[in-house]
Amino acid sequence: MIDNRLAPYGALALRVALGSMFIAHGYLKLVIFTPAGFAGFLGQVGLPAFLAWPIILAELLGGLAILTGFYGRYVSVLLLPVLLGALMVHAPNGWVFNAPNGGWEYPAFLALAALAHGLIGDGALALKSVRLPAFGAPATA
Repeated sequence: MIDNRLAPYGALALRVALGSMFIAHGYLKLVIFTPAGFAGFLGQVGLPAFLAWPIILAELLGGLAILTGFYGRYVSVLLLPVLLGALMVHAPNGWVFNAPNGGWEYPAFLALAALAHGLIGDGALALKSVRLPAFGAPATA
């Protein structure tokens, strides 16, 4: 049974964790890997190098939108292709994170977390939370 009094805070915790993760990974690609280095990596794994900047910006700006709850549930769903792309890149490396070049369990978990966020909504303290027409009003704190 879902406790409707506390559910918005659970959604808030999910939103903060997911948004922070996207920001951290976007920042890593921007500052540590550099856009040119990330573009080179994309080319090495068979993806178009021109996707480097769109992915970096999607992670940074999307992460900020999710973190603040600014249409966060929609942004989470829109970022699913980025996570599924990461899942495809890491799939050959095996399951666990300590596999060389990282395993695929983390991108898979994040994709499910983004999907869950899209389904349950932004929760408490969201800047601009909207409801899905088919599911009624969002839970608020």
